[in-house]
Parts: sequence; C-alpha cells; structure tokens
Amino acid sequence: MISALADRALGLGPGRVRYTRTTVRTPMADGVSLVGELYRPADGTGPLPVVLIRTPYSRSAMGHPLFAAPLARRGFQVLLQSTRGSFGSGGQFRPFRHEREDGLATIDWVRAQDWCDGRIATTGISYLGHTQWVVAGQADVVAMAAHITASRMTDTFYPGGAPTLLNALSWSSSIGNQESDLPLVPHPVRHRRLRSALRRMPLQAADLAVAGAPVGFWRDFTGHGEPDDDFWESTYTERTRDVPPTSMVTGWWDLFVAAQMQDYRALREAGVDARIVVGPWLHGAVDELREVLRTDIAFLDHHLRGGPAPEGAPVRLYLQQADQWLEFDEWPPPAEPETLHLGAGGALGSGVGSGSSAFVFDPADPTPAVGGPLLQKPGEQVDQKAVEVRPYVLVFTGPELAADTDVVGPVTAQVFVRPELEYADVYVRVCDVDAAGVSRNVVDGIRRLDPRTVPAKDVTRGPDGVLAVDLELFPTAYRFRAGHRIRVQVAGGAFPRFARNTGTAEPLGTATTGLRCRTEVLHDEAHPSRVTVPVLRRS
Repeated sequence: MISALADRALGLGPGRVRYTRTTVRTPMADGVSLVGELYRPADGTGPLPVVLIRTPYSRSAMGHPLFAAPLARRGFQVLLQSTRGSFGSGGQFRPFRHEREDGLATIDWVRAQDWCDGRIATTGISYLGHTQWVVAGQADVVAMAAHITASRMTDTFYPGGAPTLLNALSWSSSIGNQESDLPLVPHPVRHRRLRSALRRMPLQAADLAVAGAPVGFWRDFTGHGEPDDDFWESTYTERTRDVPPTSMVTGWWDLFVAAQMQDYRALREAGVDARIVVGPWLHGAVDELREVLRTDIAFLDHHLRGGPAPEGAPVRLYLQQADQWLEFDEWPPPAEPETLHLGAGGALGSGVGSGSSAFVFDPADPTPAVGGPLLQKPGEQVDQKAVEVRPYVLVFTGPELAADTDVVGPVTAQVFVRPELEYADVYVRVCDVDAAGVSRNVVDGIRRLDPRTVPAKDVTRGPDGVLAVDLELFPTAYRFRAGHRIRVQVAGGAFPRFARNTGTAEPLGTATTGLRCRTEVLHDEAHPSRVTVPVLRRS
C-alpha cells in the first residue's frame, strides 16, 4: 500500500517487484570506504545490470524515496552510494574535488562483484549529474541519465565572469547544515540569516553566518572566482572514450539549463544518442522529478533490459504561455532571427535606434534581481515593477505584437557601452509586458568587464573606446501573446543573484569597498545595441 501511494505521488504506474536492501561499503585506493545501499530483487535472481547513483545528500530522506526505491520496485538493481565525507562515507566532503577518482573506483568495484553482470548505467540530478559527467568519457558505462546538471557544472558558478552569489551561498547553507537538519522542514531563521549574509563584506566568512562553521565549497567559490584562476579546471579531464547514450531532463527556470542545452547539442554533434526534455520548471520542482523518473524507467529499461526504445522525438520542449509541448529532431530548432534594436526614449524596434542612455551602478545600493533561474523560490517569472521603477535601470519597450510570437532557442544581445570604470557589469533581461502593463522576466544574461579579460571574443574595443559586449542570454521556448509587448532591461547588476561589482580589482572573497560606476549605453547607427530572438515560423 505504501509503495502504491508513493508511485501515485510520483506520477508512476504501480511497481510490483519486491526488493531487498543491503548496506555495502566500497573501498577507495586511499583506504577510505564509501557507504551505500544495494537494492536487489527479492527473488534472488543471479547477476544483473546495476544502476549507480552517487549522492552527497541524505540516502534515506531523498535518495531512497525519490530515486532508488521507484527503480527497485520495477526490478532494477540499484546501488545508492553516499559520496566521500557525506552520510557515513569516510573522508571529507569537498565538492567537485574527488568525484572522478571515487566514481571510477566505484564502477570498477561494482563490476567485479558477483551480483553485477558487468553492465552499469548511471542516473541522478544536479550534483548527482556531476558525479556522472566526470566519469562519462572514461568509464565503460552502458547509459547515462544526467538531469538538471551540466558537464562543466563549475563553469556555471561564474556566468560571463559574474559570480552567482545567491545560488552559491544557498547551496553552502544547505550542505553545511544537511546532516543536522530535519528533512524538508523549512528554516525561516536560517533564511533570514542567508539574506543578511548576502549583503556582508567581505564575503569570505559568510558561510559562518549561515552554517555556523566554514563550508569548503563556499571558501573555494569565493577564493577562486578571479578570471585568471584555473582552480576548477582540475575537476575535469579530456574524455578518452565516447560518452554513452544519454538522457536529460531540465527546466526553463533551472540555473543549469543554458549549459545543459549546450551539452545536448555537443553530444548530438559528436554522434551520441542523446535525448532531452525541457519543462516549465524551477530546479528540482516536483513535476520535474516526476519527469525524471518517467524518462529514466523507459530509458534504463531499453539500455539495460532490452525494452522498447523511448518514444517521440529526441527534443521535447514545453512552450511557455501556450501550454503546449513541441517536439524537434535537433536543438536549436530551425528559427528566424529577429533583431530588436534599443533606441532613444526607451524605444525598442526593428530599425536601428539613435542617441545614447546611461545607467549607474552603486555597490552600496545594488540593482536588485527579481525572479529568474534560481535554486529555490522566489525564482521563475516575477513582476518586474520593483526593478523597473529604479531610476538607473534602462527600459526599452517595443510596440504591441500583432500576432502570437513564439521564441524558441538561444537568445543573444550585443550592447555598446562606455563605462567610467574598467571594472563594471552589463546585465540584459528580456521581459514580457502584458495588456495590463505588467512586466515579467523571460530570459537574461550578464557580462563582467575586467581589464584582465578585455578585449576578448565577446568584448571588443572600437577606435572610439566604446566596448561592444556580446551576451549569451538563457535559451527559452516562450510565446509572447498578441497584444503583449517585448521589453529589454539594461543595468549594471542583478543582486543578490550575482555578486555586486565593486568597481575595483579587489578579489571576490576579500573585497571591502565599492565605487559607483556610470555606464553610457550607445544605440545609434555606429553602435546598434540590440537583442536577437529566434522566432519559430510554423506553417
């Protein structure tokens, strides 16, 4: 009865296989052992394929009900293992530092056991996806299901060079407290401490405020965020074997979606059998987890047990504001680029604009971020009034749309700027303004300007000293409805989602001062600042 209720809550059909659950310990080369639980069909069937799940989170509160048990109830043999230094496994949990070596050692050990027939597949979300990607090119696994994650996850900590402050400190608080927390119990006091800690300077010791002790990840994040620091590169190696068939699920409001869509495209270009589903979800949303399980069951059954191939096209996307699912054979799908030029007086249109505008960013009163791809609510789409009423946020608004406009694919921008300081940020956000005048965010992107990285392939300096800044905004599948208007915000930051730019060369973790910076945005014929959106044309 309990299993049936669990399956119903997860949106699955009934799983009727009885299983056993045994604690196992996997030895590492340095003498550390990693603890895990082996799920096997109770009928004592001989050697079977293994689904490996490696997690730094609670096996009992998260791993068992959400991942291992649903698969075990459908006859899969599963090893749910705690990563180094977490929930009984030996050693110290140092995120992103040990997963390749420990993952490869675990796979070798599993393959040598008499209950494994030699075939191993992997699955998991977020950090559990990282544990798969770091072995994907080196371990002989049959299939990989890496969801709401990225092959180079640490690159997403500093998109465009701007540190993702809110997500990083939120995760530091979570992992710093997880072994003493009651699962799924809200912590309002800790949330208030988090909001307060985000504003402190210097940032290096903010982990003490939210976790009561140093958190290794936070110290790494704040200590290695400079553009010439290659600390995180050691978490990756060149792939020596092909990546196996791969299944992915993510959401348009997930912090990793931009990188994951790039991963999907790279896999397909390399000839890998890859599939992806993108829904209207924030990171770890309940409906997203249901989709993960649904796709995993079909995908793993096909690759481990010879079941039918997953149905449908390899790319399945939810078209937001249309309540439709679209299917394509490729990403991005065929679309026509439509250019929207910034213009004088806050105009946004197809023709090149004129004149210039300016914004000011003050680290003491940073431009706020509202909504967007975050680890937790309040993310997703949010009314932008609190941002757009600020005097130093530039707003450019287009005319009413005569027909529904479906934007599907990557969104880009090029903005021509003349900042007063060498250290400055350029932040661009595309919004949907409804018939009542309410503006809601759709996609955005940021670029941190730093003399150590300017000029670069995405920042060039013209003979007049003006910087042409190219930005990769998040991808989307979104319908701007007839009668709505498209709006573009341009500002000098989005705090606390991104760390404030202090306007100085002080490092992220130790900076204590800040300078106001005025940035001129040019939008004339010589400097055609613009946003380009891919518009889906359907007959």
